[in-house]
Amino acid sequence: MQSLKSHHVVSSSLFNQFSYQSMTFFLSFSTKSRCLHFNETTSIIDYLNSDLQFSRTQSLYVSKRVSGCRFPQNPLSVLTFFKIIGFSQSQILSLIRQRPQILFTNVEKILRPKIQLFQMSGFQGYELCSFISKNPSILTHSLKKTLVPSVEAIRKIVYDQKDFILVLHRCGWILPKYKRIMENVVFLVSCGILGTHLSLLLKLHPRLFVAQRSTIENNVSRAVDLGFLENSRMLVHAIHTLSCLSDKTFERKLKLINCFGFSKDEGLQMFKRTPTLFRTSEKKLKIGMKFFLHTVKLPKSVLIHQPKKNYMSYLLAHLPRYKVFQLLKSKNLCKKLPSYIHVLCLSEEMFLDKYISQFRENAEELLVAYKGHYLEA
Repeated sequence: MQSLKSHHVVSSSLFNQFSYQSMTFFLSFSTKSRCLHFNETTSIIDYLNSDLQFSRTQSLYVSKRVSGCRFPQNPLSVLTFFKIIGFSQSQILSLIRQRPQILFTNVEKILRPKIQLFQMSGFQGYELCSFISKNPSILTHSLKKTLVPSVEAIRKIVYDQKDFILVLHRCGWILPKYKRIMENVVFLVSCGILGTHLSLLLKLHPRLFVAQRSTIENNVSRAVDLGFLENSRMLVHAIHTLSCLSDKTFERKLKLINCFGFSKDEGLQMFKRTPTLFRTSEKKLKIGMKFFLHTVKLPKSVLIHQPKKNYMSYLLAHLPRYKVFQLLKSKNLCKKLPSYIHVLCLSEEMFLDKYISQFRENAEELLVAYKGHYLEA
């Protein structure tokens, strides 16, 4: 009982955001009890449902753990531990709702070493709490058998610390599947995808690394058949795109391009030069084709040979720039107006400086045309 009282003193200052009912619930049980009576189990379910908003299945799971002689001082120490680290109340509740078994995990033997692993890997403060609360399942896996080798495996693929943190943030859920990751890495390396290319593929499409081997083999084979060379950066982008599209979807987008007067070979050339083009939705693909071919009246050869410059970000840059381009042309503000292709290739900073800022008398009108059309796009 003295132990429980000391826990209560510590928790009262650390858990001021938790309700009094929530804290006294855990303290209401005696450590000398061997098991809980039916009405006590019922009260646990009611508490978890109402205060922590657990599902009934989760509530029953926790109640069974408690009735199995796992007493409340352990859940309390878990809550205290997360609070001390810096977890917010919402993060703690989210974490234990997703993985209620964590409430009954030994803090010093199990939880602290796992948290320390990610702290040593570069996660600190809010970043650490956000990462763990979004990926609570990692706290339920073995430190030595799963988490340590998983982190080491990711580290071998991604050398840069910022990219390493980014990858784990985006796909912490793949850590328990490191064996599958390493098997697929061996295959990808055998295809010439290694070093920065392998790292890039992991950042672009982490799910691919835990896919079935046959799926990856099929995507690599399709890319090579379409003319992509092994050990090339473009092969990575091709695999990424093909792994996101079914054969039917790929063929449908190719036919859509063909409808605008491009042959099948020309459509495949566009894909080969810019694989990301085929990840554009069919709606945007259609709007973009109409814009460049019918409104801007660009030659088809430009879209075939420079699809990246003239298509990928047209909704965010090209339509607004075209509006400004037309305004400059109608007002004869430029003695020698460059080609529209040149305008598209400029960075946003250079575009604003060269074609808006320098025309002080018309800058406001030009900026309104640029920003207004930007929002419409």
